[in-house]
Amino acid sequence: MLDADRNLHRELVDLAARVIAGNLAAGRTVAVAESCTGGLVGSALTEIAGSSKVFDRGFISYSNAAKQEMLGVSPDIIDTFGAVSVAVAWAMADGALKRSNADVAVAITGVAGPDGGSPNKPVGTVVFAVARRGEPSEECNAEMQHFGAENGRAGVRHQAALVALELLLP
Repeated sequence: MLDADRNLHRELVDLAARVIAGNLAAGRTVAVAESCTGGLVGSALTEIAGSSKVFDRGFISYSNAAKQEMLGVSPDIIDTFGAVSVAVAWAMADGALKRSNADVAVAITGVAGPDGGSPNKPVGTVVFAVARRGEPSEECNAEMQHFGAENGRAGVRHQAALVALELLLP
């Protein structure tokens, strides 16, 4: 493993350790619904010893069909807004919460590149959503961020995983 790769990995694992410790102290469990990150967030969380006390489960819903089947995302939402949208991220987070025992769920969907972007959603566009058990699903927080194509596929995925982990901090 190259030093740069090791440092990127360390950054994710260090933040994941904070997520596990913080949620353990808060008595919360978490779930993730990942698309463009392809399991990177779940992988970082499970690097931490004792993570099973906090990490309930992860859904890798890379395809639109997986989003529909695993998380209950309506095909109408995908058709209307596109897979990389606040509406889809919200539905993914809500679906992960409903299909898990977690107290909080984060969803990530985006365009990591190098292809797949459009003028409205260029490469590097990533949408995040957080849903919390006991809060009305309409109060699910969602936001779109742009990491830029110049970061490359690995850079976009890395930055997206960091944001998702931060969203899981209590």
